[in-house]
Amino acid sequence: MAFLSDTLARVKPSPTIAVSNLAAELKRQGRDVIGLGAGEPDFDTPEHIKDAARAAIAAGKTKYTAVDGIPELKDAICRKFARDNGLTYTPSQVSVSSGGKQVLFNAFVATLNPGDEVIIPAPYWVSYPDMVKLAGGTPVIVEAGIEDGFRITPEALEAAITPKTKWFIFNSPSNPTGAGYDAAALKGLTDVLMRHDHVWVMTDDMYEHLVYDGFQFATPAQVEPGLYDRTLTCNGVSKAFAMTGWRIGYAGGPEHLITAMRKVQSQSTSNPCSISQWASVAALDGPMDFLTEFNAAFVRRRNLVVEMLNAAEGIACPVPEGAFYVYPSIAGCIGKTSKGGTKIDSDEAFCTALLEEEGVAVVFGAAFGLSPNFRVSYATSDAALKDACTRIQRFCAALR
Repeated sequence: MAFLSDTLARVKPSPTIAVSNLAAELKRQGRDVIGLGAGEPDFDTPEHIKDAARAAIAAGKTKYTAVDGIPELKDAICRKFARDNGLTYTPSQVSVSSGGKQVLFNAFVATLNPGDEVIIPAPYWVSYPDMVKLAGGTPVIVEAGIEDGFRITPEALEAAITPKTKWFIFNSPSNPTGAGYDAAALKGLTDVLMRHDHVWVMTDDMYEHLVYDGFQFATPAQVEPGLYDRTLTCNGVSKAFAMTGWRIGYAGGPEHLITAMRKVQSQSTSNPCSISQWASVAALDGPMDFLTEFNAAFVRRRNLVVEMLNAAEGIACPVPEGAFYVYPSIAGCIGKTSKGGTKIDSDEAFCTALLEEEGVAVVFGAAFGLSPNFRVSYATSDAALKDACTRIQRFCAALR
């Protein structure tokens, strides 16, 4: 009899974490490797946030807290939703977890039954389908290709909805593409959702503040108030505040759903780190002027990477609206052979050969549900990005 569960056999480890681990291991072995797989800013957490954490430690705020967040943090989250998104939530409608991933996972575990379907636009963040499977649901993948700017169309969403659809998960700006939906583009999707009142909306707004070129962020319940009672608006402090390791995610939604999510969390991790919660109060209520510096660096790096990748033979790289990723197509490289003799018959083969022959670690597109592409995180130094893109150009030029 097999010891491990059948459910576990349905899921796979995170490919993005695997690439980062492999790059780190090769560096430890002395290889000259540039890792472009990590999905986290290379900036340090702002000082006023670290000061709040130190103050919390000094004040002895090191005990268990309420399961899904201290009142002070829930109040700060309510203020954030009102200030940034025009959404009114009370503390009883707010959940705080150990990272954005746990918020989504709790919601799926609390709501999905066998046979329930979750619509996931592809390219998608690698964890969405596997979290749905772990919770007993069925992912329904809807491709949003490069020709549509990696944005799902209202027609594609309409066609994917069935009587079994329970959730539509929506991520803007996107990981892995950086593609964003402005209010007008989002309205087309919310109009479809208003015609199907059995479908709930789960947003992943983690990159809300990392937007460029005048792009205006919007979230579904803000664009269509009629969806408020069946939307879970999810966010966190990880990306905008350079707090990935602090592990704080949060969501606002209907009270009965938040209560169910609290029940799940009470029997898994219980409360998020108390010190991280106090730091997050300072983050959400504090100054945001550091974002000007962060975003200026990200725009500069984005432009560098897009220009250099588009100069590589066989690669086409769109300009993203936000986040810190690009998702270039390698359609022009498929069918060729690398200098080291690897047949480039997939984006995974491309990325494996690129790492072996040029020491550049990127994540292959199949991990995100849309090929042939790869993801580059440009949340690293200009010098490293220029070196990496030069190597990619050299690798592509040598393909035959």
